[in-house]
This record gives sequence, C-alpha cells and structure tokens, in this order.
Amino acid sequence: MTVIKINAITVPDNSGDELAKRFAARAGAVDDQPGFEGFELLQPTDDRNVWLVVTRWADQESFDAWVSSKEFAHGHRGADKPASGDGDGEGGSDSARPVSVGAELWSYQVAGGSTGNA
Repeated sequence: MTVIKINAITVPDNSGDELAKRFAARAGAVDDQPGFEGFELLQPTDDRNVWLVVTRWADQESFDAWVSSKEFAHGHRGADKPASGDGDGEGGSDSARPVSVGAELWSYQVAGGSTGNA
C-alpha cells in the first residue's frame, strides 16, 4: 500500500525561491531508492509561508530505509545549522544558510481517490 510522507516546511518571507532552487539542484537524488514512487514540491499560492514536500513510497520500510541512508544524510546535511557569518542570522551565502524556520512530517496512506479523465 502506498505511503505518503508530507514534509510541511515553514519558510520565511523571501526564502521560497532559495528553497525551490535547492530542491531543483537535487532533482532525481531519491529516484533510485527502492520503493520510491514520486515526489512534488508544492509552493503556496496564497499568503501561507508553508511549502509542502510530498513523497510517495511503496511502504513504510522503504521510507525508513531512505531516511537511514547516507544519501539522505548527505542531502540534508546542514539543514538544522544556523547561518554562517557574524551570528546575527544575516551572514553567510544563501546556499550555506537554512531556508526554513521549522518543519513537520505528516504521514498518510491512500484511502480513496480518482485519476480523472486525461
């Protein structure tokens, strides 16, 4: 049964473009993981500051194996580190500083739906 993992990432004003850029730079990094079925990065179109990373997995074990992998650790290295610089949170390059102020992982399974007429 497909397992859905949604990482709800709170992004400060003016950091969304950097978040999207970082995801684009790593596009395909998870594609070869056993049990991985798909991924979307969802940008809010209203006044929200929460972006959603939606992944689909064949089962919980496949997701757990990804999270335990060295590839996951490499891709998320430094995500919880403060910005480099003089300590005021304003220093460092855009690629070195975190672009989120919080994240929450939600777990779901498909209980119904429709694919529509394409």
